[in-house]
Amino acid sequence: MTTLFQHPENKIGKTRLLPCLLGAHFSIANGLSGAVCEAASYGCSALQIFTKNASTWKERTLSQEEIDAFERAKIETGITHIASHAAYLLNLASPESKKFRMSVRALTQEIKRSSALSIPFVILHPGNHMGAGVTEGIRRITDGINEIFDAIHGSQTRLLLETTAGQGSSVGGHFEHIQSIMNGIADQERVGACLDTCHIFAAGYDIRTQSAYERTLKEFEGIIGLHRLFVIHLNDAKQELGSRVDRHEHIGEGRIGLPAFGFIMQDPRFEKVLKIIETPKLKGDIDYDRINLDRLRSLVIK
Repeated sequence: MTTLFQHPENKIGKTRLLPCLLGAHFSIANGLSGAVCEAASYGCSALQIFTKNASTWKERTLSQEEIDAFERAKIETGITHIASHAAYLLNLASPESKKFRMSVRALTQEIKRSSALSIPFVILHPGNHMGAGVTEGIRRITDGINEIFDAIHGSQTRLLLETTAGQGSSVGGHFEHIQSIMNGIADQERVGACLDTCHIFAAGYDIRTQSAYERTLKEFEGIIGLHRLFVIHLNDAKQELGSRVDRHEHIGEGRIGLPAFGFIMQDPRFEKVLKIIETPKLKGDIDYDRINLDRLRSLVIK
């Protein structure tokens, strides 16, 4: 169910109702169901969450009460377009056996929790090869994902590999990295991609002008395929094109600039793609989630 945002006026003075799957990453401090309700209070039709404390390896087991409350919140708000984000601690590309095994176990539990909550997507940063090289990192990532998929049967939750800024030894700074991982997955129907605007810009993919935007999408289409793109993280960038520095900025206030986000928001190819902001949040009494979401809604013009 998509929320319809009303743009005040078009060129001929008529109001238009435009569908848009737009949301933000919301905290689960007030419970999983509380995050859904908070998203609704911002007029969102989508959201992203962590299903556990993302700063610890400690796992959590969902109670039936939590699962039921989450389902009720989805029904009451109409928000069913949800993604969970795997903890940043995970590193499937790690050459260290212990870290790799911990990451496999953690991602297995993340997918199981998300499946129990009927969350359609889990987003994963592919990992850091820690000096072992991209080829070896990709091999370990694909081995880990195949192992996880073999262990989990019947899940409808799709694992999305997120593009990265190419910082340090991270895997995913080139579209070819994501393609290579996907090609190594036995069950292709259980994997997809998440594109982060700040990350690809920092990695050297320009989207600031219409022509640059189309060139980058053409490259993405030729390497990964737009049919494999299910979520876009909408973040401006603090650093320059190709900086390989992952620092998010408010929409329209960074090095990418506002026009690029207009291209995305108005692109009919992305009408059914979840668009999630991960921009800085509160600053004093200023609610930047509301500002950034409203700024993006203002760009939805047809």
